[in-house]
Amino acid sequence: MAGLPQITDAESLVMEVLWAGAPRTADEIVAALAGNAEWQEATIKTFLNRLLKKGVIRAEYQGRRYLYSPVLARADWVDTQSRSVLNRLFGGRVAPLVAHFGERHALSKDDLAELRKLIDRLDR
Repeated sequence: MAGLPQITDAESLVMEVLWAGAPRTADEIVAALAGNAEWQEATIKTFLNRLLKKGVIRAEYQGRRYLYSPVLARADWVDTQSRSVLNRLFGGRVAPLVAHFGERHALSKDDLAELRKLIDRLDR
């Protein structure tokens, strides 16, 4: 999905609820976000309307309520976000990103083993 609309951090929390299981009603989304954010129901409905206008979710009227579902796949959003970070902070290169984390954050033995396996697999 090229040229994805910008999704704010707050909107991404709503998207995560929908990616975890959809379709969902507004009430179900509000309930799912009750522990994560101190938002009023009206705020969450505002986020839903913004996401609808951006075309990343859809709403289907069923009975006396709308059921919301994602149009945008989580994998497509993650790809866009990760590419953006990689380009902005590391000149589009993966090695400086890994080096940064290796130098600034302790990588576990499991992390290092996974990286070795990934490099081996990609090198083939």
